[in-house]
Amino acid sequence: GLELSHCVGTDPLGPAGPWRSGGPCKMKRVRTVFKPEQLERLEQEFLKQQYMVGTERVDLAATLHLTETQVKVWFQNRRIKWRKQSMEQKKAKLAQFGVMQPASANTTDAKDHEEDTVDVEL
Repeated sequence: GLELSHCVGTDPLGPAGPWRSGGPCKMKRVRTVFKPEQLERLEQEFLKQQYMVGTERVDLAATLHLTETQVKVWFQNRRIKWRKQSMEQKKAKLAQFGVMQPASANTTDAKDHEEDTVDVEL
């Protein structure tokens, strides 16, 4: 979740970034550390469906004692990992058959860019 640190730096002239309040104290997001049981259940759900929305997400979050945002962000990050793994497997198969990939094949489509702002919890 989002936890606020105590005054990390006292530079009031520094730029106000996404994790800074208006004052001299920084707002620092603490990285969520999932328990092995939570990860196992999240992975099981991901194998069933790559997108978790609505009441399903709310129910899963409650079952795992997580926030809905934590579940949403986990699924976003997991989809990106899944796409990267798929691309690597595709490249490996093409390389196995001696097929060269054009440079444009390395670019991602517009759908991938929808989730470029991942690992941010509000």
